[in-house]
Amino acid sequence: MANIPVNKDEIFYRLALSEVDHVGVKTAKKLINHFGSSQEVFNLSTRELMQVQGMVLHRAVSISTFAGWERVEKELNYAEDNNIEVVSFTEKNYPNRLKHCEDGPLVLFKKGAADLSAGRMLSIVGTRRITEYGRAMTRKLVESLVPYNVTVVSGLAYGVDIEAHKACIDFGVPTIGVLGHGLDKIYPSSHTRVANDMVSGSGALLTEFLTGTKPDRENFPQRNRIVAGMCDATLVIESASRGGSMITAELANNYHRDVFAIPGRVGDKRSEGCNKLIKGHKAALFESVKDLEYIMGWTLPQESKPIQRKIFVDLSPEEETILAFLREKGKIQIDELSLQLKVPVSMSMVHLLNLELSGLVRSLPGKIYEAS
Repeated sequence: MANIPVNKDEIFYRLALSEVDHVGVKTAKKLINHFGSSQEVFNLSTRELMQVQGMVLHRAVSISTFAGWERVEKELNYAEDNNIEVVSFTEKNYPNRLKHCEDGPLVLFKKGAADLSAGRMLSIVGTRRITEYGRAMTRKLVESLVPYNVTVVSGLAYGVDIEAHKACIDFGVPTIGVLGHGLDKIYPSSHTRVANDMVSGSGALLTEFLTGTKPDRENFPQRNRIVAGMCDATLVIESASRGGSMITAELANNYHRDVFAIPGRVGDKRSEGCNKLIKGHKAALFESVKDLEYIMGWTLPQESKPIQRKIFVDLSPEEETILAFLREKGKIQIDELSLQLKVPVSMSMVHLLNLELSGLVRSLPGKIYEAS
């Protein structure tokens, strides 16, 4: 999606549209695209809205009778008074990877300096009932990420989430906490100090929810789609066979993002989810940061060596498809290539590496590739 800056009025109406009953994100984006702006959507009558293909009466009525203007204005005033950035889905400062997700929020609220589209982003999730093993693995992992310039995303919840955030603060790794409520509170309240340290350092807090929103159970699956969608990959450290981290892993798979899981002992309830993901080929087995380096291509900086192009090369059908795509499109980032071709990033990396070794593809800074 193109980076299109919008003015304060359009931000106001996009936030209003996101608060209209019965109008989901996909419908709202369709309307904005159809009419050119969210402000124009609200200028239309029910009858005019019904001219849009797929529109149903109760949605059109909800838009034309929307009365929550005061609430929207109050929210934007709160953001301005509390140094909160309001980020809309077509703007440059919106998480770049999330732009490729159809259900990415229209508007996000951000507090803190972290880059929402950093070069390498990893979500770390897992059980709220973390074991000492899980705690040690989380800390060891974050420490090993330091030289790789990775930004870590999690949900500020009990267990794995908060341990990941704490370790990031200790080792100077940028970290973003995605909340299931508004930025007027921290839930759980015992994590307030960590949240403040994130905001005052190189991290940030992020949410789509307005102030006053309670941390209700149904908010957290919504929160999880942001955690999964704004990252290159998701790592599950410990998890039961069901729960929020399994939802996040499933969402990441649906977004064609890579998923990793740390295996655990057979019969251990807090490792059932990780073992299930690996067994079902929905996650790659994770033992150390070297697995990220290999599968994601997150190598440490080093001098590149010129590769002589081979005259005769046997390519797989997948490699031929990727090469043809690169020759047609020109330079493209691996995330976008994977999304457009509907191929997991890990598989794209393997195919691109083979093409690069054959001298048919060049890798450029920022995970960008082009045909040689």
